[in-house]
Amino acid sequence: MKIEIKSFVILIIILTLTIMGSKLFVNENSVEQLKVDPPQQEKFDQLYSDKKLGSFVIEGRTFFRVFSPSAEDVKLIMFENPEQVFGKANDMEKDENGVWEVSLEGELYGSYYGYRVKHRDIPGIENIICLDPYAKAVTTFNTYFNPRRAIVIKEDNYDWEGDEWLQMDWRDLIIYEMHIRDMTEHHSSGVEERGTYKGLVEKGKTGGIDYLKTLGVNAVELLPAQEFANIEIPFKDSLKGKFNSWNPYERNHWGYMTAAYFAPEAYYSENVRNIEWNKWSGKEANAVNDFKDMVKAFHKEGIAVIMDVVYNHISEYELGNLKEIDKQYYFRLDEHGDYIAQSYCGNDFKTERPMSRKLIVESILYWMKEYHVDGFRFDLGKLIDWETIEEAIHEAQKINPQVIFVCEPWGGGYDPSGFSIRGWGAWNDQIRNGIKGENPFDGQGWIFGKWYGNNEAGRIKSYVNGTLTRDKHGLFKLPEHSVNYLESHDGYTLGDFIRLGLGDVKKDQIIEDVHEYVKLTEQQLKLNKLAALFLFTSRGITMISEGQEFARSKVIPKDIGVSDKHKGMIDHNSYDKDNETNYINYNHAKINEDLLNYYKGLIELRKKYEAFRRADYEQVHFFDVKENPFAMGYMLDYKSDKFIILFNASTKMEEFFLPKGKWEILVDARIAGVEPLAVIFSKAVLDPSTGIVLKKDEEQSDVQI
Repeated sequence: MKIEIKSFVILIIILTLTIMGSKLFVNENSVEQLKVDPPQQEKFDQLYSDKKLGSFVIEGRTFFRVFSPSAEDVKLIMFENPEQVFGKANDMEKDENGVWEVSLEGELYGSYYGYRVKHRDIPGIENIICLDPYAKAVTTFNTYFNPRRAIVIKEDNYDWEGDEWLQMDWRDLIIYEMHIRDMTEHHSSGVEERGTYKGLVEKGKTGGIDYLKTLGVNAVELLPAQEFANIEIPFKDSLKGKFNSWNPYERNHWGYMTAAYFAPEAYYSENVRNIEWNKWSGKEANAVNDFKDMVKAFHKEGIAVIMDVVYNHISEYELGNLKEIDKQYYFRLDEHGDYIAQSYCGNDFKTERPMSRKLIVESILYWMKEYHVDGFRFDLGKLIDWETIEEAIHEAQKINPQVIFVCEPWGGGYDPSGFSIRGWGAWNDQIRNGIKGENPFDGQGWIFGKWYGNNEAGRIKSYVNGTLTRDKHGLFKLPEHSVNYLESHDGYTLGDFIRLGLGDVKKDQIIEDVHEYVKLTEQQLKLNKLAALFLFTSRGITMISEGQEFARSKVIPKDIGVSDKHKGMIDHNSYDKDNETNYINYNHAKINEDLLNYYKGLIELRKKYEAFRRADYEQVHFFDVKENPFAMGYMLDYKSDKFIILFNASTKMEEFFLPKGKWEILVDARIAGVEPLAVIFSKAVLDPSTGIVLKKDEEQSDVQI
């Protein structure tokens, strides 16, 4: 079916969900021509209400409250079911602080509702059903614009069986960044309810929680799981002034378009192979308990749960969100009333406004109290104002002093130090770019025996210590503020970066046999191991991305049923692909089991020996190899343990002369772990692109360098 016909059909369906004969689409020109009123903006900066917002039940009545100071009128629309075209309208009253409210008789749990918000000089906007920003559960009609209904639910109504937060020291964190659906959707996972919260924690399966437990990580960082816009605009078609030339899948898989800050994503409660278009999902609000079951299961295995959250912007294309509730209050606008979009996502949330800050902080606290979430990773953290940054962690630490707060320290600026002095952790892109490189074509890094940008031996040493501000190359006040990583969801996987960097595959090459292609060559394996060894022996928080442990490749399937001109090639931006490009293929983990076991051994090493997590700056002693800047070694002198870690990232063999004594090899170019592989004296010889970890025999006397 041609896209024009498809789009027309979809739009007709959406129209039936609104009042017949009314205008669904806001006149874009009329919105953009709105001028910012400075006196009104100053008034907005002072407005605040401490009232509880959203829907909730008190003494047999159900209350509904929404903040919209610019609105001329707001009506609560109640629906018997989400398919209902005509809902029952209820007038709401506005208080002096911009809060609209109404209460209805009865405990209306399970009821569906939304708001109609009328603004002066914006014709047609009052006919859009707006989602409650504080909705605790959401049902969505799966099509363009993502029409939604909020669901009234009963809070604090779950048996946690004594579960609490894990209270982990940040220095001990080994984070596995993962997508809920990716981990079990591939058939090789062996999971019954694939792609779901439930499937992720099925026991006795190849994929999911048992895999993570065997790997040894102690924290998972979930890609966005707050309700988000799954569906984007039609390919090769226009919608709301946007022409989609980039996304033939018409999907958003990663979830960085948040629609509801208090509701778990409903898609991950539905055991379907792909999202079902033109149907309502989430009608039973199953995601609420499914998410809690998942967290409880992870906690029983000693694995903390961190949520990737997006408070810098909201869903870009859909109708019926904060943009229609009160654009002038909630968003950063220029003098013409147009959205400022340093996020490159169509709008930037005005986090500095008191009620915007309230929404963010209360969302964080809600996920901690209601879902027992252990921490948060903030997307584009620099777009959030400092006062909100400070208040968020301050209030969260009242609940859990060990709550994990990390972020991307960029977005309209770059300031890892600013986050560190406020007690936050931040992704350390310097270690990422310094060790592997900025790009695999002309920006290769240390593991390739090259320097990227201004990197040199001094910077590599800085990364070992946690990239501290006491060092001239540093960024962080404390090493545990540095989230050390080499791969994330974004960009090429580390495995693909190395394959491309070595020239073993071309950027636009069609991969004919993916299973054969993913099998690591000897040199690819060496570079993957060298990178991993550096990562796991450096001070700071350690993070790996899903599949990094077996050099996962993101190859777009050749037989995918869309007109993607990159089919069969390696993907570096797979945000739109709910398919095998992203799904974890556990058969590939078996193919590269050598690397997988190496990661397991490094994780075991880091967990057993505190020196790799807790050693102070003064307890790390470097020694260099003359005439070889890519060879480096250092001793960890921590309590009663002494370790020597040696790296040779150059293209030639290198000799290292050791302090006197008997040294046990725990890690070499083949194997990593905690059991001695051999014993050496006086000298270690390292092949190119390899590393080694030595432990001083405890029976020997102290060693001085």
